[in-house]
Amino acid sequence: MEQRVRVHRVGVGGREVRVVRSDPGPDATGPALRDDGHWLSMYADRDGADRLAVLWALAARSARSLVYLPLRGNPAPHDGAGEVEPVALDLVLVHHSLQFPTSAWKGVRARLGAGVPGTISLPDDDLPDEGSVDHERRRHRTYRDHLAFDIAAHTLFVVGSSLAFREEGAALRRFVERAPSHARRHPESGHFCVEFAPGPWGRERTRRHVPGSLHVEYLGG
Repeated sequence: MEQRVRVHRVGVGGREVRVVRSDPGPDATGPALRDDGHWLSMYADRDGADRLAVLWALAARSARSLVYLPLRGNPAPHDGAGEVEPVALDLVLVHHSLQFPTSAWKGVRARLGAGVPGTISLPDDDLPDEGSVDHERRRHRTYRDHLAFDIAAHTLFVVGSSLAFREEGAALRRFVERAPSHARRHPESGHFCVEFAPGPWGRERTRRHVPGSLHVEYLGG
């Protein structure tokens, strides 16, 4: 798995924060992310789904980085179709041990600059196969490796441990592998998707009123 990125270093509260920003190139079609009020909706074609998987795997590996996908400018399929316009969001994936204050993000984003170009190269199996994840263990009350959601400065923050990103990433790996052929294999079915929810228990909204479900829909292509 490979992904072009730009690496930035920004001072925050007396310390330096490393931001790894997705840099897909001028002709790439990016995913779109919307806060629809009741849930969070992401739309991705094949390239966008692959990009998300690479950066998700990077978040599992890199506990000292903010992994940033600037998505707000990308169009979504249902923009303008409803009575209420969904709110366009960027996406940041971050390890919980970094303890990054989301209230500082707007200032950090404004100071990113051009950054240093680079390429991430990760093994194709860096995210585990879904069959290797012990889903029953994850339902226990003592289990703590869940994802958390927050929203600040028109950005969705997905926060978790390395284990949380890897185990939730197994479903994302399955999504990426099966989405391109799903319509051919199941022509009678509706859209193909994967969902992520903050833990420990599924809720419609989190304690800071962030929707409690991230729905990623495959757009084909």
